[in-house]
Amino acid sequence: MKSQDTPFVGGPLDGRVLPVLLGPTGHPPKTYRVPVPDAAGGPPTVLVYRRVEANPGGRLGLHRGWKYEYDPEGDRGGRLRWPWSKARTGPDATPGGGPDTAGG
Repeated sequence: MKSQDTPFVGGPLDGRVLPVLLGPTGHPPKTYRVPVPDAAGGPPTVLVYRRVEANPGGRLGLHRGWKYEYDPEGDRGGRLRWPWSKARTGPDATPGGGPDTAGG
């Protein structure tokens, strides 16, 4: 597989250029997730970077490559939202963040 040296902007990887594997279309993935192990042995922290154009615009509007920008929120977007998909479940799915108390 091919790889491309891609710069990272912001966050802990700021200023680094890492080789990123390219997909079948010749583009790097839209999101780049970096698991960082916890020093205390807990679950790893995941750093999320989003792909953006490196130098947008130009006179002819030609694409000049990609770079990754740090996304501190981490989980906004990132997956397809089909109309027939199930709604999110979990503690934050109920208003107020707690268990549903309407039945009791």
